[in-house]
Amino acid sequence: MTPTPYASVAPLIGRLLIGIFFIPSGLQKLGGFSGTAAYIASAGLPMPTVGVTIAILVEVLVGAMLLIGWKTRWAALILAVFCLVTAFFFHKYWSAPADQQMMQHINFYKNCAIAGGLLFVYAFGPGRYSLDERSRSP
Repeated sequence: MTPTPYASVAPLIGRLLIGIFFIPSGLQKLGGFSGTAAYIASAGLPMPTVGVTIAILVEVLVGAMLLIGWKTRWAALILAVFCLVTAFFFHKYWSAPADQQMMQHINFYKNCAIAGGLLFVYAFGPGRYSLDERSRSP
């Protein structure tokens, strides 16, 4: 199979697009820590402040790892699991009120789709333009 002319830049663009999804979200949680903790508590999860702290670390730090392509496969796997966990705990469209079902349905499958893209990164790596690839170069 012959690579396309964009085969080396497409993974970079993909990592950038996924990274810019997570990092601002984590920073918003940092700025609205107590509100996010209350939201986590309303979902019935234990230790909401620990949950917010984990979410911030994952979204900001692990999101940045993905963005720059450092330890990319691990970052992608962690973010994929994070997406699936948040989909099942926070976007339960099947039990949402009727006026929220469509929005929760979309968000649930958006998280699943992002997890799918991250699993591609996990399987195939970060691409040429990443810190992981620079460290492998002679």
